[in-house]
Amino acid sequence: MGGAVTHEETLECRVGCGACCIAPSISSPIPGMPNGKPAGVRCAQLTDDNRCKLFGRPERPAVCANLRPSREMCGWNRVEALMWLNELEHATAPLPSDAPRGETPRAASEQNTSLQM
Repeated sequence: MGGAVTHEETLECRVGCGACCIAPSISSPIPGMPNGKPAGVRCAQLTDDNRCKLFGRPERPAVCANLRPSREMCGWNRVEALMWLNELEHATAPLPSDAPRGETPRAASEQNTSLQM
């Protein structure tokens, strides 16, 4: 009877968005950013119109090439995508070494950082 039902719809990348090149931290070296990229900082390879200069090129980090846009991640617009990716970054951030036991990564990171949109 019909194909399998998936919970996550795969989308084409939204032209001019660039949220996934701004919100998350990237630990892999990137041309122009040999130590990776901190969360909330524009990737050095993101153009002024929010396009990846490395798209389809071998220099593009595997983590970037393997990321697939989805409705959940991208939302309906760039602002929703930035908000969701920022939430994910905070939820998965390691705790600072001086954080009290039992504290969540989000609570610790809210005390120490803010996203630069």
